Order: sequence, then C-alpha cells, then structure tokens
Amino acid sequence: MFKRNIDTKGRLIRLLFAILLLGYAVWQKSWIALAFSLFTFVEVAFSWCVLYQIFGWNSCPISVSKSKTPSENDANKR
Repeated sequence: MFKRNIDTKGRLIRLLFAILLLGYAVWQKSWIALAFSLFTFVEVAFSWCVLYQIFGWNSCPISVSKSKTPSENDANKR
C-alpha cells in the first residue's frame, strides 16, 4: 500500500507519542487530539509518514541488493 519510510526506532517513538496523545484526548475530550492520535497509530502500523513522503525522507535502513560487489565486477572485466 505505502512504501515504508520509518525505521523501528521512529515507530516506537511515534507509538509512545500516540498513546500519550490518546490519553490526552480522552482526558480533555478533544476530538482533534483523538484524530491526530489515530492518524499517528496508522503511521506506526504502516511504517509510513506523510511528511517523510512529501519531503522525500526515509529513515529505514538501506536494503543490501544481491548484486555483485564492485570488486567482483572489476575481476570479471579482466
């Protein structure tokens, strides 16, 4: 659905923030805080952040491709 752009550490920080915001929303009976809290939970669930998407940021670790290393490519050229 969405391309992942949040790493595990970022997800844990957002989860803590979403839980605190949910508590605040219930305590203050704030629909706006509840909406932000639910959206943050969605971000945590999908490992996706809309602002990261807009600005082209990505905090996920780089996946190592299964292609040959540069030294292997040089050896094949000889």
